[in-house]
Amino acid sequence: MAISASIKALMAGELVAGSKINNKLLEELLAEGLLLVNSRGSRKSYRARDVNALKRYLIDKDENYRMLEVDVLDSRASMAAETGNSKLAIVRSCPGFPVNSYESIECRLNGEPFLVNPQKGYFFFVTEWNHFSIPEDVTVIGIENMENFRLIRQQRSFFEAYLKKRRLPTKVLFVSRYPQSVDLRKWLMSIPNHYLHFGDFDLAGIKIFLSEFQEFIGSDRSSYLIPDDIEYRLNSGSRKRYDEQLCHFNQLKSNNCDLQRLIDLIHNERKAYDQEGYIGESLFPISITIMKYQDIDISLWLLQS
Repeated sequence: MAISASIKALMAGELVAGSKINNKLLEELLAEGLLLVNSRGSRKSYRARDVNALKRYLIDKDENYRMLEVDVLDSRASMAAETGNSKLAIVRSCPGFPVNSYESIECRLNGEPFLVNPQKGYFFFVTEWNHFSIPEDVTVIGIENMENFRLIRQQRSFFEAYLKKRRLPTKVLFVSRYPQSVDLRKWLMSIPNHYLHFGDFDLAGIKIFLSEFQEFIGSDRSSYLIPDDIEYRLNSGSRKRYDEQLCHFNQLKSNNCDLQRLIDLIHNERKAYDQEGYIGESLFPISITIMKYQDIDISLWLLQS
């Protein structure tokens, strides 16, 4: 596959007209937050927010995006030995993904027992993910934002209440796809556990789940974490971010009724809400319908612990 001139220009840090970039790829890069937008009237141009991050994403997406013709199996060390410079080509020295938990989980790595039990202040990074297995009675929760991923203990009551209500296993392994790669998705496809995606409550976050996870894992074994109080939360969300995303995801649909209701709610409120808002929450708003007036529910928001 020949790398397009537009991608080469982005990798060189240049400004590229939106019309020059493949529509599907442009949508993905915007959803990942990898591009900066430069608007002039109705015309939009794009520049890489971080050239190295863009390169990593493209290489993880398709090995054909490698900048130099280097064997995929070559390591940085072998390149350094042969060329004197380990940075001449971009090769993933650290495949895999981070894992975290607020309780002990007895896993296996390379056929040996491996206890996932990070203490506060750190988490593990599994590099040999294709030899990593977990008990079947564990829910896997994927977290998009690293702040939420680091601070899972401050969200424990939120996660436990959500899982209990939906009769999912309350023992949780938290994962993240940072740095951007397909390793996490491939691992999720190889295990029988349910995958619960905890992303931002906006159109881009839902698009990531649908195209990067549910499409491959299947709707029976994956779902989007939708808090009971999301309508309340969206009231204080970002109108600007919704407007910025609308032109890219205005046709977004889901076959899942709950997720489609969330999409409709985001459109109705014209707001987006960050998942970081759930960090450190010990009180959760709930809505109680107290009367009807002309077929309209009149609701009261209360706080429950």
